[in-house]
Amino acid sequence: MDDLEQLTLALRALPPSCGPVRLIAVDGHAGSGKSTFAARLAEALGSGVPVLHLDDLASHEEFFDWTDRMLGQVLAPLSRGEEARYEPYDWVDRRFTSARTLAPAPVVLVEGVGAGRRALRPHLAWLFWMDKDADSSWQRGRLRDGDALSAFWDDWTTAETRHFLTDPSYSFANSLVRECSEGYEVLPRPSATARLNGIITEGHRISPPY
Repeated sequence: MDDLEQLTLALRALPPSCGPVRLIAVDGHAGSGKSTFAARLAEALGSGVPVLHLDDLASHEEFFDWTDRMLGQVLAPLSRGEEARYEPYDWVDRRFTSARTLAPAPVVLVEGVGAGRRALRPHLAWLFWMDKDADSSWQRGRLRDGDALSAFWDDWTTAETRHFLTDPSYSFANSLVRECSEGYEVLPRPSATARLNGIITEGHRISPPY
């Protein structure tokens, strides 16, 4: 059994944390690779594992003030074993669009800056933190988005810094995810008391899907 198979089996074996759902969060700085890692993890977990992107709940006016939408539109119905319905935000048209549904699957991934925030942690079965520093993450994000979004990134980095000062996630993460030359390495956070069924006690490699 390889490291990735061990990891996915252990995640599926966690006790439900939000009604019947095991809610697994991936947090980290903007540009740290959360979406890519979450997609890789969802693929490894198998069909039927949805990924909720917090960019769909945030907006230009509310970078981090999406807690009520998350709790009311997503977590409340999932906790009852019901299908969630939320209206994703269109970052180009600057408006919320037609509702999408999110089934109460046995495992649901949520990724985005603030996924491990205080209001969500009671509903989480596990919290991953992308182990890439803020400046390196933001630089990658700026290069990805180009000069046209430079002003947006100026506003975002200010807001993100303020958010993590008042509501940090790193210190509550169960595991760190570190990018390496061949995929990812998942490590226990130093001083973390929680362990994933005794499995994440050393580094585990997640190779790219090719």
